[in-house]
Amino acid sequence: MKRSLPPLAHRLRPQSLEEFVGQRHLLGEEGFITRMLARGHLDSMIFWGPPGCGKTTLAMLLSGAVEADFHRLSAVTAGVADIRKIAKVGRDNREQGRRTVLFLDEIHRFNKAQQDFLLAPVEEGALLLLGATTENPSFSIITPLLSRARVAVLKALDLLSSRTLLDKAVIRLEADYGRRLVVEDEVLEKIALYAEGDARRGLNFLEMAFINLDPGRTDLNLSDLAALLDGRELVYDRDGEEHFNQISAFIKSMRAGDADAALYWLGRMLKAGEEPLYLARRMIRFASEDIGNAAPQALQLAINGRQAYETLGSPEGELALYQVAAYLTTAPKSDAVYLAMKRVAKEIKRSGNQPVPMQVRNAPTGLMQELGYGAGYVNPHRDKINPAMIEALPEELCGISFYEPSENGYEATVRQRLKEREQLKKRLPAKGD
Repeated sequence: MKRSLPPLAHRLRPQSLEEFVGQRHLLGEEGFITRMLARGHLDSMIFWGPPGCGKTTLAMLLSGAVEADFHRLSAVTAGVADIRKIAKVGRDNREQGRRTVLFLDEIHRFNKAQQDFLLAPVEEGALLLLGATTENPSFSIITPLLSRARVAVLKALDLLSSRTLLDKAVIRLEADYGRRLVVEDEVLEKIALYAEGDARRGLNFLEMAFINLDPGRTDLNLSDLAALLDGRELVYDRDGEEHFNQISAFIKSMRAGDADAALYWLGRMLKAGEEPLYLARRMIRFASEDIGNAAPQALQLAINGRQAYETLGSPEGELALYQVAAYLTTAPKSDAVYLAMKRVAKEIKRSGNQPVPMQVRNAPTGLMQELGYGAGYVNPHRDKINPAMIEALPEELCGISFYEPSENGYEATVRQRLKEREQLKKRLPAKGD
């Protein structure tokens, strides 16, 4: 068996942009990179995306597409001296009419002074800079450099793209090792889920599973995967049962006030690849449905948490989601507003289009005033009357109560205010007295 082969991810690296899997928002017919290349042009770019999404491969393919001299450095080990050498090559190439690409992996590892040094060769056109980072460029790349390089956001591979790669990998493994390999769809789907959008992770795992098969076997099954995972797999399917199981556990943990459980399920889903903004939206809904006016600030905090994540992205913004989940879990609870909404909808369905009482109708014209629109209405802010005198429900519905506040948190104050209003209303003379 050829154990000296380079990693499968390296052997499967595409040789052209047509073979590249994923990132169709950049490389599809309407993708900005496609349009840019159609003009025979290549801008300096910062590739921002998670591990294993194809940042390095894309840089190499783009360099080849414009027939540029390609140089690769890692910001972990490189320094200004390395940049200076490549910049000199770039200037020489420019004199001969050839472009030079510097691919700088982990560009966020460069400090401000090192990034400053990149400005001159990029500005003068000696280097086309293609940087790769897993961190938000807004916080890790200096503004002058960002102004000279376009940010291209790469996404984790979706399940379809991961499956496409794994299908190709099976064929490549058979050719490289000279052995037949039969893999059921369910096995490849499980590996694609395990990879969590990281092509390198999925391919490495597939090859490891294949290498560990007994020499006489040609089939790879779920038992083989389970033995290799050894409990490390996070079982989660964003479109299947486990998705609904875990989001249910998360919501019910918050409803029960169990902060440890709520944070655990939040962490499980984030780790398994759930869309963070989906979780943020569910918490916004929870703030109204399960907390309501018991803690009115919960809704604003949930909205702020979503905005914080949109600003920071992953992983920094996930802390805001944890903060919101902890607050919602420990806040006083009330579903009174949610139940009121249900009662209102039920009553509207039962009683239909009830007329608006005359005293609360709008009366912008003389004719409407003559017809009685707004008759008897007084503004409680200015006329110092008991607000309970104003009847705003349709006559048929007078006396119906939709909103019944709980005694939890701030809603206890709301409950007392409504109770006082009702008591005042009872002391008023009835109509016609």
